[in-house]
Amino acid sequence: MPAPIADDWRRLALRLVIAVTAARLVLLAFDRTDLYVDESQYWLWGQHFAFGYYSKPPLIAWVIGLSTWIGGDNAYFVRAPFALFHGATALILAALADRIYGPRVAMLTALTYVTLPMAAVGSLLASTDTIMAPFFAGALYYWHRLAQERRTHLAVLGGLCLGLAFLAKYASIYFLLGAGLAVVIHPSLRIGWRNALWLLLAFAAVATPNIVWNALNGFATVSHTVDNVSWIRQPSPLGAISPLSLVQFLGAQFAVAGPLVFAATLAAIFRPQTARLAVFALPPLVIVSVQALLEQAYANWAASAYFAGTVAAVALLSHRPRLMGASLAINGALSLIVPLLTIFPTFSLGDRPILVRYLGQAEMSRQIIDLAIDNDGLPIVASRRDVLADLFFTGAESNLAFYAVPPKGRALNHYEQVYPLPADITGKVLYIAGRPPACPEAETPAERLPLDAGQGTYSRMELKAFIIDAACIHGN
Repeated sequence: MPAPIADDWRRLALRLVIAVTAARLVLLAFDRTDLYVDESQYWLWGQHFAFGYYSKPPLIAWVIGLSTWIGGDNAYFVRAPFALFHGATALILAALADRIYGPRVAMLTALTYVTLPMAAVGSLLASTDTIMAPFFAGALYYWHRLAQERRTHLAVLGGLCLGLAFLAKYASIYFLLGAGLAVVIHPSLRIGWRNALWLLLAFAAVATPNIVWNALNGFATVSHTVDNVSWIRQPSPLGAISPLSLVQFLGAQFAVAGPLVFAATLAAIFRPQTARLAVFALPPLVIVSVQALLEQAYANWAASAYFAGTVAAVALLSHRPRLMGASLAINGALSLIVPLLTIFPTFSLGDRPILVRYLGQAEMSRQIIDLAIDNDGLPIVASRRDVLADLFFTGAESNLAFYAVPPKGRALNHYEQVYPLPADITGKVLYIAGRPPACPEAETPAERLPLDAGQGTYSRMELKAFIIDAACIHGN
């Protein structure tokens, strides 16, 4: 790298990241997809401040609540903050790379991270991984500074970053596992017992309100997490081993980080010059791989591997300019394709649009809302979480009431927990489900009303509207 560039890499990296982030925010304005069920749910959480919510810690709700308070309750401002969080992460990781490997790797790290496929997708969707990213990266940065400088204020800052990462996603705990491995394998990364205590105290100060909220709410998020890894509740966890699921998960990682970045992350674990960072990628990759083998795992569950992993991968690839260039070209192309797909969401490679899961929610909600209004504003009860999620968002100004079917036993989602149909509601309701509940005591049979599933996410589902007695729902 020429000397002027080496001396001024921070300004160049900042300009680059700002340019990519600004382009994403502009393209987001032309996004024609609907909010996915989780995004609508995060928006609803953001309307009511709390230290925790049914299935996730609170930071994503706070961010969306602030953004929509500033810009309005629309899909753009639900999603807009996320490009900013990935841009910030790119710069923090670049600063970490500069401390360890110098300005050339720092510059390439900023460019590589901001063009990762997971950063491109995460800049267009509301995701807890994205909210966690800059704080996890900040914890990595302060840990490495702390190992060199042993200053207490760095331990406190690292703990605060880790606490905020915890408030974004509980997967931030992988950092502590990675740090434990790092200090065993690499003595140069030890921070001392006193600084470790300060870091943990700062972490606890930030995380405790959410832990208390969980204790006061029946540890709802813990139960939800156990639901996601349901093999631990089975008599024989090994009975459902699926090598194919593991292969699919590992194959998906080539798409999450880009093929060369993922391969280089794995290789970096075994190279002395990069292992001190790559070791932080091991816990999520290993643990989620085990989950995939025993049941199933979503590709993004190991996203925290690619904060340290990206820096380590770039340090390795930077010695092979052709591979580095190929990596940037592949990921750059994917970063351009992703927002274009959201602008043309009906694009299809088969009989269904590629983005089918992000289409049709708002249109279905408008149909349901119109049916309720045409029938004197009936309360709406839905059996599906995804239907309820968009009804609350799309119908926010409708002055209609939306309810979940009351759970039998433990609530299985936020809507069952907070918005079950009250027992004191009587008379007719508009019920949305595949079929009406059996109700022989009803004075009149269920009246079915038309719903058009369209070509979106509901196109292959049995979703119908019925006018029924509320007593039928309470009695089943």
